[in-house]
Amino acid sequence: MENLFSVLRKGPMLLLILSLGCQPLEPRRPLNKQKNTFLQGSVQRNKNRIAQEQKLLADIAKKNQHLQFTTSEKGFWYTLLEANTEENRYPKTGDLATFNYQIETLEGQLIYSEADLGTVTFRVDQEDLIPALREGIKVLRPGEKGLFLFPSFMCFGYQGDFEKIGSNQPLRFTIKLVSLKNN
Repeated sequence: MENLFSVLRKGPMLLLILSLGCQPLEPRRPLNKQKNTFLQGSVQRNKNRIAQEQKLLADIAKKNQHLQFTTSEKGFWYTLLEANTEENRYPKTGDLATFNYQIETLEGQLIYSEADLGTVTFRVDQEDLIPALREGIKVLRPGEKGLFLFPSFMCFGYQGDFEKIGSNQPLRFTIKLVSLKNN
């Protein structure tokens, strides 16, 4: 009889535990304010870097007014060194483009020559190429040669090329579109 009373006394407690255990569990959400702060800071640092680089590119274009630089929607500056008014085709997705190029610092010091880099042939927008080259050739017609001022995010970004090009380095490219074959 004593065992029966002890079970009955524990019964409400057991019933309470069972009823609480049957309610759906709500997952805890992690609160990582440090990550949000870091990401917001990173975004702001990148915006500041892009603004500084754009100012630098604009200053270089002003110093070289005789070249008549044009700004592109993608954030780079360019001018034609050799024009081809007889041709009216520009590279489109899928076209086979062949070009030569060289890379220099913004001050004009040669980093990689055309001989170092060789002739490049690729399908426009269908093969992996740094954004500077991918977007730069789209403003050239076959036979044209252009001088381009690219912000670092279009070139080799924060990593550089691990050889001659440093981290976050805006660059000057000279690109000649040798030929263009339709898709």
